[in-house]
Amino acid sequence: MRDAWLVAGKDLRIEFRSRVAVNQVIPFAAAVILLFGLALGPSRQVLAPASAGLFWVAVLLSSVLVTQRSFAVEASDGARDALRLSGLDPAGIFLGKALAVAVELLALEALLTFGVAVLYGARLTGALVLFAACVAATVGLAAVGIVYGAVASGLRVRETLLPLLFLPVAAPVLLGATKAWDEALKGTPSGGLGWLSLLAVFAVLYVAIGTVAFGPLLEES
Repeated sequence: MRDAWLVAGKDLRIEFRSRVAVNQVIPFAAAVILLFGLALGPSRQVLAPASAGLFWVAVLLSSVLVTQRSFAVEASDGARDALRLSGLDPAGIFLGKALAVAVELLALEALLTFGVAVLYGARLTGALVLFAACVAATVGLAAVGIVYGAVASGLRVRETLLPLLFLPVAAPVLLGATKAWDEALKGTPSGGLGWLSLLAVFAVLYVAIGTVAFGPLLEES
């Protein structure tokens, strides 16, 4: 865990100084939300029931950018080789990079939650279920992103390969988080508990896979 905190702190400091998330990822997510609103029309009677699904599609697409950025910072000046030779535990590197991605995604989700409330007229009921779904889904997305980001990072086509690998695998997160949010927004948060269980199982599974497999993936990349 000490190695994980070191890697997470390094990645978050780079993002804070470069402001890539602020200048690129947040505007991209905001544009996705606005375009969904334009596509479905101005009626809040249409937008409000669809707000959960639109929110999580925006998060899912944005997570691809955040994951690509997580590996792009080590693509130059031999930084990836330095990371391999640093003596840090590969499991710690995986957990640290996943933690940094999760923190960035949670900050983005907080802004998008405000956005769907204002633009779509979504009533944010069932706050505990909404928050739990965000945490569980974000952990799952971060873990999947780092695993498949490591697979694609050493290839020339990594920019196009990562979405092809990541999006189908992350589909259960999109489904579970959307259903949990939908139940909470309809005022029946207890109906989302089963979907929260799915999100939790998915997150634990991919954190375990990444912890075990990241070492060989890092060597191959």
